[in-house]
Amino acid sequence: MSSRERLTLFDTTLRDGQQTQGVQFSTPEKIEIAKMLDQLGVDYIEGGWPGANPTDSEFFSNAPKTKATMTAFGMTKRAGRSAENDDVLAAVLNANTPAVCLVGKTHDFHVKTALGITLDENLENIEKSFQHIISQSREALFDAEHFFDGYKSNPDYALSCIHAAFNAGALVVLCDTNGGTLPAEITEIVGKVIASGIPGDRLGIHTHNDTDNAVAGSLAAVDAGARHIQGTLNGLGERCGNANLTSLIPTLLLKEPYKSRYAIGVKAENLNLLTLASRKLDDILNRVPNKHAPYVGASAFAHKAGLHASAILKDPATYEHIDPDLVGNSRIIPMSNQAGQSNLRKRLAEMGLKDIDTSALPRILDVIKQREDDGYSYDTAQASFELLARRELGLLPKFFEVKRYKVTVERRKNKYDKMISLSEAVVVVKVGKDKMLSVSESMDETGSDRGPVNALSKALAKDLGPYSAMIDDMRLVDFKVRITQGGTEAVTRVIIDSADSKGRRWSTVGVSPNIVDASFEALLDAINWKLVQEGAHVS
Repeated sequence: MSSRERLTLFDTTLRDGQQTQGVQFSTPEKIEIAKMLDQLGVDYIEGGWPGANPTDSEFFSNAPKTKATMTAFGMTKRAGRSAENDDVLAAVLNANTPAVCLVGKTHDFHVKTALGITLDENLENIEKSFQHIISQSREALFDAEHFFDGYKSNPDYALSCIHAAFNAGALVVLCDTNGGTLPAEITEIVGKVIASGIPGDRLGIHTHNDTDNAVAGSLAAVDAGARHIQGTLNGLGERCGNANLTSLIPTLLLKEPYKSRYAIGVKAENLNLLTLASRKLDDILNRVPNKHAPYVGASAFAHKAGLHASAILKDPATYEHIDPDLVGNSRIIPMSNQAGQSNLRKRLAEMGLKDIDTSALPRILDVIKQREDDGYSYDTAQASFELLARRELGLLPKFFEVKRYKVTVERRKNKYDKMISLSEAVVVVKVGKDKMLSVSESMDETGSDRGPVNALSKALAKDLGPYSAMIDDMRLVDFKVRITQGGTEAVTRVIIDSADSKGRRWSTVGVSPNIVDASFEALLDAINWKLVQEGAHVS
């Protein structure tokens, strides 16, 4: 029997996370994310606010069965009516979730200014709402909005609000709604709340990241005695986001004193799902993952300097605080003009190339350094580096050959007398003894032009003979352009990020004075790298 105390994790990605600017989940996406969160092992999944919008209402009508406690969100009853006759509260209860989380005011300023009611009326709203929730045999949680600001303004009133909810049977969650409370303040105030009579196992924390302290503030609350943490995957949330569960979960599982002192619902054997879950969420949102995100970012375990790479070869602990495999991530030794042979050997070994002619290593380094002088960047395009190394070692099959390509961009008026662009690409490739010609336009389903690079990508992938099925799940997820020199000698560098259904992401680079040529070079590398990974054979 473990002596560790239990911490519960409450995920609000589907509700608070949806308040992120530019984020809007569809019902099928919410269902997919809920299943992913449940597989990871969070304790609560807050699905949204039933009745507030059609998507949230539809989600609760079709919510997946989960081990996690499905939770509906709402607000305390309005003044002047009973909890039983409040239609907004009724909609939350009608979602039929086992748990209900209600938000209510605890800052006297907000009660008077935002709600326009008396302090006593607000206390009654809190008390009666939770009495009603408990009478319906639901688990109740109280999001004490603006609690820390309220406590600093009027501690007696803020405490009276959370005690009203606690006495009615709710778990109290202290919210740093504006995100301005620092960790030391959180530690002090949570300690005073516990001293007032609310035990830690009935107390939670909900922080926002406006000072970049949301994770630290959550840990500070745990240090002070709170045993329930709310947050979102990838730190989604309004303004600067919420406490990032993607950082909190591995910290609680892997770092002392949390590792020895507490237990969470996410099991150690499921922790390696974390990176995939993080990137899958970004994929659903059509967002580029943050490469520098702790634990799960593509650069979280990247070692560029030759001195670092040399030490990593001897013992990874020299420059890594955890083994990246624990969170489903991987170590990267980027190749650049700072690289030495230790970097190169390590990188080739990671590619599966161990028994090689070591006399080729200086030549590979010379090629890398020369190409970076020409404008290439291999520390941000690992897939292109791998192809370069394989080519120099004579280990890169020639799957197909591009004989020619052409791109046209036409500007014309449509039937609505509106000027539109239309890009068209023609690509001729030779696979074995067969030549194939493919034509593609860049028009999407809405009738908008996606540009010449999109047209090229579609045409190139359209018919590669036996290889087409291998790249069918490949997609372009980001496209970056940079001019590396100025004036008439300007050179364009294009970085393309690609992904596939197996969760792999890879970056390729192309360089040319012509942006289309640079883009096409990066596209070719992206497809060739994918074929290598799929174990393709030359026809």
